[in-house]
Amino acid sequence: MNDAIAPSRYQLAEIGALLAEPARAAMLLALIDGTARPAGELARAAGVGAATGSAHLKRLLEGGLLAVQEQGRHRYYRLADDDVAALIETLAAPRARPVLPDPTGGDRPLRMARTCYRHLAGRLGVGLCDALLQQGYLLAASEGLRLQDDGAQALVRAGLDAARVQALLPLAGRSCLDWTERRLHLGGPLGVSLTDALLEAGWLRRRAGSRALQPSDDGLRRLIALGVPWESHR
Repeated sequence: MNDAIAPSRYQLAEIGALLAEPARAAMLLALIDGTARPAGELARAAGVGAATGSAHLKRLLEGGLLAVQEQGRHRYYRLADDDVAALIETLAAPRARPVLPDPTGGDRPLRMARTCYRHLAGRLGVGLCDALLQQGYLLAASEGLRLQDDGAQALVRAGLDAARVQALLPLAGRSCLDWTERRLHLGGPLGVSLTDALLEAGWLRRRAGSRALQPSDDGLRRLIALGVPWESHR
């Protein structure tokens, strides 16, 4: 998926065929949080038996959508790269249900903040990306979105570790279409590393058993200081 050459119509059709099978789609969605999972767990997520699940995983591997990590006798499957994650989220966006107020709070945590592959998505992710762009802290360059020096300084003033922020400057980011908000959040290596920094600083916390992220009270205050609007996250 990270080949710089544009895909041919046959390659595009092959990707479409891989995604058209609901069991394979379920496996890919189970890995959208950036985790690596064993074949048995992915087969259960897809609602198929072990043999059928193995056949689907083989096709996804051969099609370049998955990668596999081997640890001893165990094999763990993950999305091949950030490009695959972006593809899945983008394809989901046109058919996603409209984002409307949910009085029961059903999927509110996921819509507020979640991981898309390994970067911040949802209302909080979109709000942070908007704030960085509007203030000129994040600019588009030929190789992607880049954090500017004054943006790094702003992150440090807001409370992120200076050395951690300095490591963000060489990284390129990419705009990723958010499937619930229908707007862009920050993906790519820069988006992943910035999200890691927010988690390490305690601004965000992971929710057990979910890719939803919970912003801490202190984290929200610091994000507001960066220009992220709070009202949009209620």
